[in-house]
Amino acid sequence: MSADSDAPRRATVRTEHADADVIAASVRPDNTESMRTRVDGDAVVTTIERDDTGGLRATTDDYVVNVTVAEEVVQLADRHKTPNP
Repeated sequence: MSADSDAPRRATVRTEHADADVIAASVRPDNTESMRTRVDGDAVVTTIERDDTGGLRATTDDYVVNVTVAEEVVQLADRHKTPNP
């Protein structure tokens, strides 16, 4: 086996949102030690690093579901905001 086969696998997911800070704050509590989330302008950028491809795939899939749900909740909340008097 080559040394490369032992190297960690890494994926970076970048998604753009009107409320990137809110989305990032929503997904961070579910991050594991192998995940880092930051805001870059209107984007949430999360880097995931795992020891194997299967683990990377599973973690990335879970993260994408979490981002999708967070975005849907933010959109729903925005539709139901009441104007300040």
